[in-house]
Amino acid sequence: MALQITLAYKGTETVREFDANRLFIGRFAEAAGSILDLAADPFVSRQHAVLEVRNGVVCLADLGSTYGTQVNGCEIRGQGECRLNPEDMIRIGETTLRVTVLSGADGSSPPPASEPGPPATSLQITRMLDTGGPWFGSAAASGSPAEMRLRLLLDLPAQFGAQANHSALLQLIMDRVVSVIPNARRGALLLRDPRQDALLLKAYVSTDEPAVSETLARRALTERRGFLWHSSESGDPSRSARQHQIMHGMYAPLEWQGQVFGVICVDSPEAADSFQEEDLKFLLAIGHYAAMALSEQQRRDDLERSQRLVDRLLANFSTKVRATLIAQARHGKLRPGGVKSEVAILFCDLVGFTRKSSTMDAHDVVDLLNDYLQPVVEIILRHEGTLDKFIGDAALAVFGSPDPDPKQYGEAIRAAWEIQEAVRATSQLRSKRGDINCEMRVGLHCGEVFHGFIGTVDRLEYTVIGDPVNRACRYCDAAGAGEIILSADLYQRVYGEVQAEKTTVPSQEGNLPAYRLKGLRWPGG
Repeated sequence: MALQITLAYKGTETVREFDANRLFIGRFAEAAGSILDLAADPFVSRQHAVLEVRNGVVCLADLGSTYGTQVNGCEIRGQGECRLNPEDMIRIGETTLRVTVLSGADGSSPPPASEPGPPATSLQITRMLDTGGPWFGSAAASGSPAEMRLRLLLDLPAQFGAQANHSALLQLIMDRVVSVIPNARRGALLLRDPRQDALLLKAYVSTDEPAVSETLARRALTERRGFLWHSSESGDPSRSARQHQIMHGMYAPLEWQGQVFGVICVDSPEAADSFQEEDLKFLLAIGHYAAMALSEQQRRDDLERSQRLVDRLLANFSTKVRATLIAQARHGKLRPGGVKSEVAILFCDLVGFTRKSSTMDAHDVVDLLNDYLQPVVEIILRHEGTLDKFIGDAALAVFGSPDPDPKQYGEAIRAAWEIQEAVRATSQLRSKRGDINCEMRVGLHCGEVFHGFIGTVDRLEYTVIGDPVNRACRYCDAAGAGEIILSADLYQRVYGEVQAEKTTVPSQEGNLPAYRLKGLRWPGG
């Protein structure tokens, strides 16, 4: 059995083929045989998942991974096997995969896997239905009113997964409801906007303009009950009812798990028409279905917003720290707060950037900043540093935060050295293109600061606060183009790892002792 795996990671897509009925997915020292190695993705567990083909059907199971496995955005960890369709998208860590079972050499379908079981003659399958429906097709338009309503109730949940477009789903619900309720000539679906307490028209069925009594719609919302009404019995309290000549109507709230999302209504301008209690029960059931779909959409939107928040929040942290913070967020432990402890601080900026950028186009300025600052970020994160912020053409990073690191001082020194090497390499490339170059200066200091997350749960920001931050900036200002200046506090912790010469840094308190970094003793110094 041949499996074709199309995988994408950080913008690069590759295709691999495996001649196996079972394929393990994870992080392995050596990827051979029936193994798909995703070691490049730090969010993939060592034994993450397994693919298995049985009788031409591909099944996927999560093997208790740390960060889970998603199929079409739905988590399957702890759910047992998941049957895959050809177009299903699998997400493992930051890698996406699509699985295809390849046909045999003669173009025929692959033979079923050899598995123990009862003889083929002992079981005869006479009919199969796909779990995604629809199950009734065009036949849903025929039959008694009760049969048509039952078919709609059975088919509608399947439509929730098939309709990716929110507006199209609501219009589909409205179209089908009006088609199966006898005497329903028109219909409308309104959603409540909680910010403005307004009812927004999201879908309607009418040969003319939509016919809605907002007075009665709000009553259904407030009382959380559905009702039948007739204009003569209600005293025609609504100007909209008079305007649209609504003679009979039904209104039902869209309610699910105690939350009311809106109202669904149908009506008729014909005096001879009427609605029955069974019609109202059906409309209430449809209201529950629609509210369930809206609740699920709201949940997905919340998850996407949370994911964007996490992605933005974690972009400034190293891979190891990022994994820790994700685990905290999953368990609801990532909250505002911080600690006071000693960290190493790195401050760097481009020399002469303001003067040079004043003669450049905005696009060229952005390119220059990206060329120089992108490798700076990569180096900081590679040495387990945390990027606090960009300040124009400058960057502030800390080492030993948010988690303590006994190697933080040496990592900060090595990061500074590699930054200057990267800047020189960038300048050489830009010179070959005829672009404007810059040099960088770096200042390093250490001391006790407050560091952690501030803000609310919905809007967290990482920050570092304290006088050592200002001191690091001062050491950076004192450095010349291409230089790295260390504070005496930091030098006394790394003196065995560096080659440096004494210097001083002017300040309002007088000259501060400092050291100009000349080289590294190890590694590579």
